[in-house]
Amino acid sequence: MRIVVIGATGHVGGYLIPQLVERGHDVVAVSRGEATPYRDDPGWERVERVVADRTAEDAAGTFGTRIAALGADVVVDMICFTEDSARQLVDALRGRARQLVHIGTIWTHGTLTEVPATEDAPKRPWGDYGVRKAAIERMLLAQSRAEGGLPVAIVHPGHISGPGWRVIGPQGTLDPDVWRRLATGGEVLLPGFGLETLHHVHAEDVAQLIRLCIEQPEAADSEAFHAVSPQALTAHGFAEEAAGWFGREAELRFTTWDDFAESLPEEHREAALAHLSRSHVMSIEKGRRLLGYAPDHSSLATVAEAVERLRSDGELGEGIPPLRFAGRSRRS
Repeated sequence: MRIVVIGATGHVGGYLIPQLVERGHDVVAVSRGEATPYRDDPGWERVERVVADRTAEDAAGTFGTRIAALGADVVVDMICFTEDSARQLVDALRGRARQLVHIGTIWTHGTLTEVPATEDAPKRPWGDYGVRKAAIERMLLAQSRAEGGLPVAIVHPGHISGPGWRVIGPQGTLDPDVWRRLATGGEVLLPGFGLETLHHVHAEDVAQLIRLCIEQPEAADSEAFHAVSPQALTAHGFAEEAAGWFGREAELRFTTWDDFAESLPEEHREAALAHLSRSHVMSIEKGRRLLGYAPDHSSLATVAEAVERLRSDGELGEGIPPLRFAGRSRRS
């Protein structure tokens, strides 16, 4: 098939593009420029590259028609953030493409009642990002299920992680100083009892689920699927495990939410609140049952791989030893 991937050079695209090329698909990678993909792979040499400024072209009303003119059987949209943008693309592709795979987020769920949460659990999104992505999902699925609609499958990733970029830590932030403190015996503060949860996913496993949606459209279309690891992490246990990677016991102190927030650098407070207050724990049973989704990476394996890259790249400072991680992934 001819597959157009919008936002192709990002984290997930670094794994998805090679998977699609390896399976013989004709792949077109759309991005804002000739940026180097996060992950090198010889498959990129066989990919057609298209430069597009989506924000500007959406404003001009031309982005959807430009993508449709590429003649794709399937379009994978990694970077759609408004309902108007999604509608423009759907209207242009309807009757021309076989399928649209839209990348959403588990933040469409907002605060959970029952965990692990299934895709059809009642949604109470909060925050601009979650609210906007939930509106996109409702529109896409409604038109997909209507007569003459464009077939759409939606993939909702958790906290996407992997080697080459910073990863959400036990405090719910991207601050690499947390890993340095865990590695050197420094104190780490957590709110309450540290039982808030974080649900990571390796970028490669998000790519796997997207590919499965493309390969099994009869099962995937008009459906949404969570793309997360098999299990979420509690902040408390996460910190203890991470300290153990460096041969340490975690020096944890539990405090009130106000004191916890005050202890963080100001630029990380909003992220900590956003991640820990949601405390997502998501089910992947639907993806397993309908598509055979089988994540290769546990949450701990995903984070350990990312942290080891941060260490080797010098982001954790001098003298930090390599991680000792036994591995909790099917590939280890």
